Amino acid sequence: MDVGFLDSFQKAWLSRSVPQPLAPDAADVLREHGLRVTKQRLAVLTALRDTPHASTEVVLGRVRSDVGQVSTQAVYDVLNTLTHRGIVRRIQPAGSTARYELRVDDNHHHLVCRNCGSVTDIDCATEEAPCLETTDLHVHAPGFVVDEAEVTFWGLCTTCTPSTSSPLTTSPSTTRPT
Repeated sequence: MDVGFLDSFQKAWLSRSVPQPLAPDAADVLREHGLRVTKQRLAVLTALRDTPHASTEVVLGRVRSDVGQVSTQAVYDVLNTLTHRGIVRRIQPAGSTARYELRVDDNHHHLVCRNCGSVTDIDCATEEAPCLETTDLHVHAPGFVVDEAEVTFWGLCTTCTPSTSSPLTTSPSTTRPT
């Protein structure tokens, strides 16, 4: 896999810069994964570069604005193909719609806002998979080898956090009795 292609996506997202045209090596990444280069596939990759953790509906809107008429099924098919080939990662926090991201080559986790649904990547604390220390694994599951952990942290993002509350006094869906 061409790491430069994925790096360009990460750098664009991290710097919050104005979206740039899709890196020319995106076509090479598709070819390296045995896929034909199509304008729909390139448009989906561009949408995911510009809107990390996008839902299918968001990707569909971006693709339609980029290439014109395209069926909903075509976008689902592209997302499924890119996910199956390891170019895109599909995540689905509990109770949420599926979302897609380009960050596939590491074991990272996600922060999900209970109020607005925003998703933020959080790097692995141990810097290598599975990113968690298991206790008593040998007792509960002798011989089991953990190679990946998927953790979702739930809470309120800075935009949705009321300025007068603290995490110990309120919950996003209910107020605790006093």
